[in-house]
Amino acid sequence: MSPPSLFFSDWSGRDNQKGTPVVVKMENQNYSLVQIDGPEVAVTLKSMDKGAKGKNAKQFTWVLLLRAHRAVGCVAWLASGFWGVLGAIKKRFAHSKACDESEKPGKRSLLYKFIKAFLAFALIFLAFEMFAHWKGWQLQQPELHLPENMANFHLPETEEIKGWLEKAYIFWLSVRVDYVAYPIQLLSNFCVILFLIQSVDRLILCLGCFWIKVRNLKPRIKEDVSESGGDLESAGSGSYHPMVLVQIPMCNEKEVYEQSISTVCQLDWPKDRLLIQVLDDSDDEMIRNLISAEVDKWKEKGVNILYRHRLVRTGYKAGNLKSAMSCEYVKNYEFVAIFDADFQPNPDFLKQTVPHFRDNPELGLVQARWVFVNKEENLLTRLQNINLCFHFEVEQQVNGLFLNFFGFNGTAGVWRIKALEDSGGWLERTTVEDMDIAVRAHLQGWKFIYVDDVRALCELPESFETYRKQQHRWHSGPMQLFRLCLPAIVKSKISIWKKANLVFLFFLLRKLILPFYSFTLFCVILPLTMFIPEAELPLWVICYVPVTMSILNILPSPKSFPFVIPYLLFENTMSVTKFNAMISGLFQLGSSYEWVVTKKAGRSSSEPDLLSIGEHPKAELSRRVSDGGLLDLGNKWKEQPELTRRVSDGGFLDLDKLKEDKAKESKAKKRNKIYKNELALALLLLTAAVRSLLSAQGIHFYFLLFQGITFLVVGLDLIGEQVS
Repeated sequence: MSPPSLFFSDWSGRDNQKGTPVVVKMENQNYSLVQIDGPEVAVTLKSMDKGAKGKNAKQFTWVLLLRAHRAVGCVAWLASGFWGVLGAIKKRFAHSKACDESEKPGKRSLLYKFIKAFLAFALIFLAFEMFAHWKGWQLQQPELHLPENMANFHLPETEEIKGWLEKAYIFWLSVRVDYVAYPIQLLSNFCVILFLIQSVDRLILCLGCFWIKVRNLKPRIKEDVSESGGDLESAGSGSYHPMVLVQIPMCNEKEVYEQSISTVCQLDWPKDRLLIQVLDDSDDEMIRNLISAEVDKWKEKGVNILYRHRLVRTGYKAGNLKSAMSCEYVKNYEFVAIFDADFQPNPDFLKQTVPHFRDNPELGLVQARWVFVNKEENLLTRLQNINLCFHFEVEQQVNGLFLNFFGFNGTAGVWRIKALEDSGGWLERTTVEDMDIAVRAHLQGWKFIYVDDVRALCELPESFETYRKQQHRWHSGPMQLFRLCLPAIVKSKISIWKKANLVFLFFLLRKLILPFYSFTLFCVILPLTMFIPEAELPLWVICYVPVTMSILNILPSPKSFPFVIPYLLFENTMSVTKFNAMISGLFQLGSSYEWVVTKKAGRSSSEPDLLSIGEHPKAELSRRVSDGGLLDLGNKWKEQPELTRRVSDGGFLDLDKLKEDKAKESKAKKRNKIYKNELALALLLLTAAVRSLLSAQGIHFYFLLFQGITFLVVGLDLIGEQVS
């Protein structure tokens, strides 16, 4: 049963005949029917005798009863829904704790203060506008004899002014028209221009990806048929086995350390030409012992693997990698592959990436694609998958093929060690050490290759708290790097075109402008235009262009098309976190240097995951057997125990007991949190939605309503992993 409808036609001054006709059959034969058509009641009576006057009164009573029944039902439905929402919010507040990951306890962010002040003014102005509307100063249709900026408003005449409140309203209208509307309109136009520029950039990237698909353009391994015996399929990889170093940096990764070490130890590469470094920065002694025992177990099986633990943990991941590269034996190796602790590369990963370096001395990096084992775990992981599929298949692929440059993703990539050394090695100056080394290598003239066919399994953050921390680091770090690298970019010897691409596209447009206009346009200016109607946002800015851009983003993951509207609303919601991170990184605020390790759930690859990758036309997931064929994927799954988690053969620790104890501890401490920035913006947008009803702005109302609800859902941590 649909809820009772509400009519705002009286507020907007429109004469709309809406509603569902209701026909009531009267038992009295003197009257045939009563027709009630919407808000305007049209009563058609057919009198059959001389007592028409009394009959009309009886019929009018029926009409009033029906209208009263509808009104009571509407009020009861609204009250029930409102009471339920308040109860849910109260329960969430009682069992949650306030959280703002970008600040230290005791300090309140400037952004939160700004949002609170904005909300307070919005509530005051809403009350003021509703009072003015009640007094009859509602918005009217434009009149030709009025100035353009005053055409939409009815100002009270002198005889209408009877008190200080009316005078204050007249003064506010004058200030609004003469001083407030113009700068807001200028800011709105500026953000719209940025929005269009960024949309054009995204459209060009999509066209480039389309051209790559049509022309089947991709990096190809140079074939050496003479050494491969005429076998084109094995050419380029079968006879080329340089010395490769594999690094697995980790920190307190108790959920994923075993599957990561186990998978890397089964890489298909000659054992005498492969060395695996497990770089453990864990500060938990129990976890360190577990990882060390796992390394010893694989060492006993003949794998060339080492365990390293730093006594002084500085520089986070960059410091860990820098320390490992300083070892004396590293000079014997030509390439280094890096995998984060939750990554599970295919056994033939090195055979599909390292041969690209052959006879290509200018190549410094080969980057593979990420594939996610938990992309369908919840709504949050589905929305993340949309973003990252577009990032890899469109951004990385287009930039890699046409520009030979892109940001290193920090993992699932192979570096030429000489390129790292020429670029200055790993530096600890930012929280995006991967982007830092990529930019410096590009300034030194090294080229990059992205191979979309080579894929590595990994995890997506399943809770909003973890995802929020990750996004804060990913968006504050590039702004730190931009400040530090700008002088080096200007002084470098690369071409003017490459400098312009680095400064204007790579940094400004995609790292700074995107979060700026997204937050400013949809979270600040749009609500403002509801209270300052003289400053307008075109309908195509609010609706058509954002929806089109969202559809383009979803094209690389077509199964996610039903989530196009939630994706659009969620991206606008995340603009708060991204904008805050961008500002903190640009102006060196304290939270910009905070590194929080992304929590993992420890989900290993499953059969559906392997099948989904195996369907890729060029993916080779299974080990090659002696006759050159591929193992049956189903048989591989049956033999999967070799890749599952295990404890050391000597029974160093009972891992099941450890997991059970940790689960109880985390369940006792873990809670869903509330996020004050998002909650304050939810109230602001819902307030602006109520104000839009006075102007009868349909699309604006629905956008503000659903965007406000999305902020409310995110602010109450109702998206992603839920903790009972």
